[in-house]
Amino acid sequence: MEPFVAEALEQRGVRAQYDARPPYQRNDYLLWINKAKLDDTKQKRLAQMLDELENGGVYMNMAWNG
Repeated sequence: MEPFVAEALEQRGVRAQYDARPPYQRNDYLLWINKAKLDDTKQKRLAQMLDELENGGVYMNMAWNG
């Protein structure tokens, strides 16, 4: 996990929600964020992940019943 992702999880207080997700979801999020070429895109993707973790019930803009 990139340090900026870990820091964002801690700042938003959603590290426990992230850790509770299945491994495939955690890996998908990290790969999706890090594959972005532009920093702006990385930040947008990171923000989406954080929002989904905060609100629950969503995974990559899809309903998820965790």
